[in-house]
Amino acid sequence: MSFNVLIVDDSGAMRSVIKKVIAISGFKLDQCIEAGNGREALEKLKQNWVDVIVSDINMPEMNGLELLKALKQDPLYQNIPTIVISTEGSSERMHEALEAGAKEFIKKPFLPEDIRRVLYNVIGVGSDGEYQEDRRDASSLDF
Repeated sequence: MSFNVLIVDDSGAMRSVIKKVIAISGFKLDQCIEAGNGREALEKLKQNWVDVIVSDINMPEMNGLELLKALKQDPLYQNIPTIVISTEGSSERMHEALEAGAKEFIKKPFLPEDIRRVLYNVIGVGSDGEYQEDRRDASSLDF
């Protein structure tokens, strides 16, 4: 199984770096959609289904924290896991991002293994990138 990722960062170079790191990490990537800020990300979400969002904090027009709050308020997007990747790694900033709805926070610079581990964790798949089968006995289901 492969996944669609939305990368949100105002730096095109950083979006390319994140995309490349995700690809070399071994994460099973299908589509990679890019946006330059939170407002653009919301527009991209109207046109594309994504499994996970990777976002910076500091961006013009709509920053990452404002994006998190907008996602949280929209029933269509509120369950899309969002990972914040930022140079701002203070405990206050990390807490603020997690309170706003981020599932994880990665401080730049980062390693490919860190990206893969966090992506698989927030999506809820095993280390092989596959959903774990439900091991309950079908006869125990009441439908």
